[in-house]
Amino acid sequence: MFKVDDYIMYGSTGVCKVVDITNEQFINGKQRKYYVLSPVYYNNTIIKTPVDNKKIPMRNIISEGDMTLLINNIPNMKTLWIDDEKKRSEQFKTMLKSGQCEELIKVIRSIDCNKEDTKSMGKKTHKADNDIMKEAERLLNEEFAIILNISPDEVNSYISSQIPK
Repeated sequence: MFKVDDYIMYGSTGVCKVVDITNEQFINGKQRKYYVLSPVYYNNTIIKTPVDNKKIPMRNIISEGDMTLLINNIPNMKTLWIDDEKKRSEQFKTMLKSGQCEELIKVIRSIDCNKEDTKSMGKKTHKADNDIMKEAERLLNEEFAIILNISPDEVNSYISSQIPK
């Protein structure tokens, strides 16, 4: 169970701060515990979600040590490319929904590598791939920004500076 002031990843919303844990009483007399979440990068938004919510993945943000290991491992991570656009989109969306940093990095790297290949052939990347990549970058950058206490806009240059050459 999370505690008040914890930073968590909440589904596709991204990084949220647990601002309260409340007990809600229903008409039938039953009580249920709820997290009150404040998305860090969306001001004036509050989310109430049941503590036992199984539909939307919730997890602690990763540690700085785990983040460093992930960044150092980026050059060794395998990319994934499925030529069938529909199957590729489904696979990437599944990886995106997992919310796991390693999966997000694989999606970003896979699309980015393909982007370079298609550009060299004078073609453009599919819009669906670009949209998925942007969402994966947003989620990853928000999480890393909280860990590093920097702006999400600064994360890409931080990662670039940390990757072993």
